Amino acid sequence: MASATLFHDVQQILTAEHPDPFRVLGMHTVSVGGELRLVVRAFLPGATAVSVTDEEGDEVAVMECGHTDGFFEAVLPRGTSAFPYRLLVTWTGADEPVLLADAFSFGPQIADFDLYLVGEGTHLRLWEVLGAHPMTVDGVEGVHFGVWAPGARRVSVVGEFNLWDGRRHPMRRHPAQGVWEVFIPGVQEEALYRYEILPHQGSAFLKSDPLAFTAEVRPATASKVADLSKYEWNDAEWMRTRQEGDWCNRPMSIYEVHPGSWKRVPDEDDRPLTWREMAEDLTDYVADMGFTHVEFLPVMEHPYDPSWGYQVTGYFAPTSRFGGPDDFRYLVDRLHQRGIGVILDWVPAHFPKDAFALRRFDGTALYEHADPRQGEHPEWGTLIFNFGRNEVRNFLISNALFWMEEYHADGLRVDAVASMLYLDYSRGPGQWVPNQYGGRENLEAVAFLQQLNTTVRDRHPGVLMIAEESTAWPGVTQLAHLGGLGFHLKWNMGWMHDNLRFMAEEAIHRKYHFNLLTFSLMYAFSEKYVLPLSHDEVVHLKGSLMGKMPGDAWQKAANLRLMLGMMWGHPGKKLLFMGGEIGQWGEWNENRSLDWHLLGDPLNAGVQRWLRDLNALYKREPAFWETDFSYEGFEWIDFHDVEQSILSFVRRGRESGRELLFVCNFTPVPRHAYHVGAPSAGRWREVLNSDAEPYGGSNAGNGGVMETVPLAVHGRAQSLPLTLPPLGILILQRED
Repeated sequence: MASATLFHDVQQILTAEHPDPFRVLGMHTVSVGGELRLVVRAFLPGATAVSVTDEEGDEVAVMECGHTDGFFEAVLPRGTSAFPYRLLVTWTGADEPVLLADAFSFGPQIADFDLYLVGEGTHLRLWEVLGAHPMTVDGVEGVHFGVWAPGARRVSVVGEFNLWDGRRHPMRRHPAQGVWEVFIPGVQEEALYRYEILPHQGSAFLKSDPLAFTAEVRPATASKVADLSKYEWNDAEWMRTRQEGDWCNRPMSIYEVHPGSWKRVPDEDDRPLTWREMAEDLTDYVADMGFTHVEFLPVMEHPYDPSWGYQVTGYFAPTSRFGGPDDFRYLVDRLHQRGIGVILDWVPAHFPKDAFALRRFDGTALYEHADPRQGEHPEWGTLIFNFGRNEVRNFLISNALFWMEEYHADGLRVDAVASMLYLDYSRGPGQWVPNQYGGRENLEAVAFLQQLNTTVRDRHPGVLMIAEESTAWPGVTQLAHLGGLGFHLKWNMGWMHDNLRFMAEEAIHRKYHFNLLTFSLMYAFSEKYVLPLSHDEVVHLKGSLMGKMPGDAWQKAANLRLMLGMMWGHPGKKLLFMGGEIGQWGEWNENRSLDWHLLGDPLNAGVQRWLRDLNALYKREPAFWETDFSYEGFEWIDFHDVEQSILSFVRRGRESGRELLFVCNFTPVPRHAYHVGAPSAGRWREVLNSDAEPYGGSNAGNGGVMETVPLAVHGRAQSLPLTLPPLGILILQRED
């Protein structure tokens, strides 16, 4: 080690500042006395003796400790050819030596083509290249690590397996793509790890793996090695039929769930259910209630419970709060086996500033914009993805595909799309940067969403992309090649706010606000909509759905049943946040269970039974959903009777004669012999009545079947003389 160059290399390795330790450590051919010889070098702090052996452990050469502790070197005997060597290491305080494979003896494991795609930003299975992957290389078991950090001077993997010493396992750099990788022998599944990153300026810092498959339970933040190749799925039939169908023309009744507070275990410190416990309890409940889908608030790893998962730090990891990756797969699997789809909330708009996560990942603004006018979200205190960077778009698109391919997700509800579309979202003058044409539209985000949705449509037919978009941006559900954003569905936020405002009015005042009920039909078919009564409407002092209703307890329950019936009859798919179906009185709290004990009260049990029967009818009758997005599927009977606050309309499917007639009475006054224009003459059956006694109602109704009479009403030759129940909705169908 007389070489001054080598001396400098050793000094840099000792201080963990060497940019390419693979050039120094491991097996190399060097000139010794003018003769080319093989030399093996290793850096093993804490070792007292090291030998080079062959694969069987037979000694080839004794390594000498260099000028400083931990750096060992051996010149191999003359004539020795390169071979898969091992290191026989005696550690300080240990009696027996340990035979180890040397991480520096393994070459690159990422193929050139993969590197090319990563650099181009088109690698759609990025999680198979980057992250931590248990594998066997040359007969040696270990874990391969890969990370994108182009702005770093040096990146190391640290963990319990190397005493969190960044000098032990520095990574090999691929400079053209900014990718770093290393295969570390002997590392096993469940091992904790982080990346130690040395920037070009400043001190080294630790980061969690952006593509880790699981992590420690909060508040700990280390990544954890996981093997996703072992789970055996049992939902082949569901997956086959999913890709053959189109959910836009099928019933969709979505139950929105926060996993940590749907149900808890009081006898065990009020802990949440595990993924596997939910696989039994939640699956049985959703199937019994007749919902077609479950939508989970973000299940991706996040450090802060009150964020509800919307501030993601582990985009490729289901949160470890409730179990491991295969436990969450088991939940999805069980839901699919019961015929229930799974939609995941997904957050590509922004990410939190936690130091261990994506923020300034390699010492530079890597995932976010450097300019805070573009890269920071002032309202939420988060950072905005740089959608103009190929690798960032690649990270997000591959992440969307990851949940579909590795976890069989049937759809993603994309959060906060409006904040992505507008450069001036929540910003005042001078706080934002216009686009190249001087406008406020975020053209890079638009291009990203179009690319995302086109990719999902191409690769996963039958999977839904749903936009939570609260503005009048045109063409959200129009195909991207036709100028739209390419989503399948869009949340109808206008309907939600108008509907809740109307229902909160005292019955005597509702006649002055009928436009809130009818306005949504002016634009109901401009997009393909989901009607949401979501978690956002029952938190932050907004009160529960039951609590928003006016009147005494009986009237509140009747109003809630009426609102749900009107919602199910309105064109569009349905989404209801957990608790709404049992008439939860208190607003939602993420730290406690739903109030399941309320089902002992007939009013609450009645709301639940009403929703169960409503779902059953909804799935059975195509008139509810077959023509959700066409004027052909809806017709007003009458919306002019504001004085009595009565509304009536028809829903139609493709088959004639299967229409459904809806009649709503938004006052607590029952109406007798109220004539409603009939779509056709004949006998009409009252198939559902929200005021029926089993639902907690007063049992005002029409005795089952009614015959039309030749009295022209509402522009129709025949009419039905009906008893309209107080604060009730009737759903009728031709008996034949």
